[in-house]
Amino acid sequence: MDPAEGTIDTRFSGPDAITTPWSAARDLLESAKTYWVTTVRPDGRPHSTTVAAVWLDGAIFFTTGGSEVKAKNLAGNRKVIVTAGCSGWEGLDVVIEGEAVSVSDPDWLSQLATAFTEKYDDFFEMRFVDGRLRGGGIENLPFEVRAAKAFGFGKGATFSQTRWLWR
Repeated sequence: MDPAEGTIDTRFSGPDAITTPWSAARDLLESAKTYWVTTVRPDGRPHSTTVAAVWLDGAIFFTTGGSEVKAKNLAGNRKVIVTAGCSGWEGLDVVIEGEAVSVSDPDWLSQLATAFTEKYDDFFEMRFVDGRLRGGGIENLPFEVRAAKAFGFGKGATFSQTRWLWR
């Protein structure tokens, strides 16, 4: 599901900035190969790490091993931030705020295995086996990020900040 039309924040945008269309943010989220996921530790400290992810049916999906810090953090607090973009002064960065929800439906798990395989040329060897998602020889815990808010940071000749909300 797409968010409501974006609004530009003039406090953080150049005088000639215009709203970035959601389609540009979605294209970036679909094509990015590396994403940053930030979770919250039990003591409130943030934890951030890179992940592979796929955009499928209007949402970001990522996986993690059960013993990884992000999996342990998500067991206690589902709040998450996912970012994608570039480190240069040109282009677009996108930040999504939302909740990471565990995925267990067999149809979705099968679709995720296919999506990861196609996007990453089978690098992660993601497979749907015996009702579970496996990649790299271990069980992967898949999560869907249910977005509440996103920001697009346009960079280049004119900097801009667009905000999108899901209702």
